[in-house]
Amino acid sequence: QVQLVESGGGLVQAGESLTLSCAASGTVYSINGWAWYRQAPGKQRVPVVITTQDGSAKYLASVEGRFTVSRDNAKGTLILQMNSLKPEDTAVYYCVADLIGRPAFDSWGQGTQVTVSS
Repeated sequence: QVQLVESGGGLVQAGESLTLSCAASGTVYSINGWAWYRQAPGKQRVPVVITTQDGSAKYLASVEGRFTVSRDNAKGTLILQMNSLKPEDTAVYYCVADLIGRPAFDSWGQGTQVTVSS
């Protein structure tokens, strides 16, 4: 089992930056992939970025070029650097892990709120 704890959310103005962190504990050696999802009010959760064991990352089109993900598998940490934030980035952001031997991306953190004012 892996426990995920996000931090770094907050309230910022449009154009500013935030850095989200995700700390994993437990069987971190079983993490095959990581992802950040977000859920805006009244909308479904969507993947913001998905990373795989080979280090590749696939971003949501609307954040491409503004958000950058980095990971340290040995330390069990995932970072999301968010630049040039827009009001439409407002959402609860979730750290998600894809564990070996488990259904894909079924380990979720509790989420952290990001609010971008115009």
